[in-house]
Amino acid sequence: MPNNITIVGIQWGDEGKGKITDLLAGDAAAVIRYQGGANAGHTVVVEGRRIVLHQIPSGILNPESLCVIGPAVVIDPETLIQEAESLRVHDIAVTPERLAISRSAHVVLPFHKRLDALREASRGAAKIGTTGRGIGPAYEDLFARTGIRMMDFCEPDRLVTALRRVLPERNLLITHLGGEPFDAEQMTEATIEQGRALAPYLRDVGAAVHDVLSSGRRVLFESAQGTLLDVLHGTYPFVTSSLTTAPAAFPLLGVGVPEHRRVLGVVKAYTTRVGAGPFPTEDPGSIGQRLRDVGGEYGATTGRPRRCGFLYLPALRYAIRVNGVTGLAVTKLDVLSGLAEMPVCHAYRFGGDVVNTIHPEHFEDPALTPLYETWEGWSEDLSAARSLTDLPAAARTFLDRLSAALEVPVVLVSTGSGREATIFAQDPWA
Repeated sequence: MPNNITIVGIQWGDEGKGKITDLLAGDAAAVIRYQGGANAGHTVVVEGRRIVLHQIPSGILNPESLCVIGPAVVIDPETLIQEAESLRVHDIAVTPERLAISRSAHVVLPFHKRLDALREASRGAAKIGTTGRGIGPAYEDLFARTGIRMMDFCEPDRLVTALRRVLPERNLLITHLGGEPFDAEQMTEATIEQGRALAPYLRDVGAAVHDVLSSGRRVLFESAQGTLLDVLHGTYPFVTSSLTTAPAAFPLLGVGVPEHRRVLGVVKAYTTRVGAGPFPTEDPGSIGQRLRDVGGEYGATTGRPRRCGFLYLPALRYAIRVNGVTGLAVTKLDVLSGLAEMPVCHAYRFGGDVVNTIHPEHFEDPALTPLYETWEGWSEDLSAARSLTDLPAAARTFLDRLSAALEVPVVLVSTGSGREATIFAQDPWA
């Protein structure tokens, strides 16, 4: 039986991965966040409490799970410390025994955020919709081999040396874009206590994850953002700066690909995205507004209203292929209650051909014509449903058609924000 599941969003993020991770973490010895930064937001509702996590894995709500922040995550120390404190207010322990941070993870510093904001402002109408959290500039430093890692950040002497090395070049660019440059010594003074606070959490997380996997205990790998925001496989350049797909988890962590790998693709019953970029099935009218209002479609990190629209099966088939998805977690099915019908884009017409799967680079191709079919809606409230038989017939048919169209079984269904509002169609670990 598989002892590992990778949870990955197969749209533009915001699919509800936090709830799914929280649900399955109760059976997992370790939960690993393997990419992204504080630009991600996972919202979990537990006993009526709404908890938003940005960098700490959602498994932190399970007191038995080791939570791991991997080396390919870019860490904002200030917000990470604030996040840990906000969890302690809810009596959730965040200790070095519960949370492990990679020594090799790179740090997001104030100059990254300033540069991010200045660049976005300079783009004018060509803005890409960055959150301004400094994620892109931090990844640039990583790949330019000039970045500051947690092992540097938590040692004052190494931090001073690293800042003196990287800051002059970054200050030149900041000044060129009209911003105020930074002083290395002042920045060190402002951040040295953060490094001391986080130092006890540092360890070789690759070894820790390998040990848990080798022992046969269960492990969850948690992605941030979604497949269509992957820097290589998404709607470039309107993407994030990391590898968001499921196969990336293992090389990014420094562990071999485990046997019997399971990939749970999280998909909303409709489609949303935040920021600029192509969205072929967006509905700017009344249905899109209704989905936004009923679904509470506002960014967990930025508060920005999400763009809303219809299911986009050609893109989902693409995401299933690049991730190797073995099962579906369908979220926010309850949001569709009250709609008599729902348009679904099932294919494209391209020239004289009908195309069932499409690469994101073609989303804005004027030669492509979306082909829609109408799926029957339902009026019943789904919040009390705890099994597939509790669902109205039209909702069951919706799930059956989705599974058949994507050729992947539905493993679980979310019918509300709380843990209890979940239907398990299959054992996710089977």
